[in-house]
Amino acid sequence: MSTRTLTIPYPETLLLSLKESPETFEAEARLLLAVKLYELGKVSTGTAATLAGMSRVAFMFALGRFGLSPLGVEPGELAEDLTHA
Repeated sequence: MSTRTLTIPYPETLLLSLKESPETFEAEARLLLAVKLYELGKVSTGTAATLAGMSRVAFMFALGRFGLSPLGVEPGELAEDLTHA
């Protein structure tokens, strides 16, 4: 499977206003993108976890920070998640 890279420029002032290191900000941005794609039903927890750069279990726990369930909304989604586990 090939991998693509997304580059998003951001000003240094953003890091200063957030009081975060580049590594922390970039990890959080990846997580936020993965969470939103999962929330919209575009990807499974397994795919979102890979995008976020974390294990599936860690991603499932991280969903709680955003008030989301790792079990999805539809029964078929759970079966899809199990195939990616």
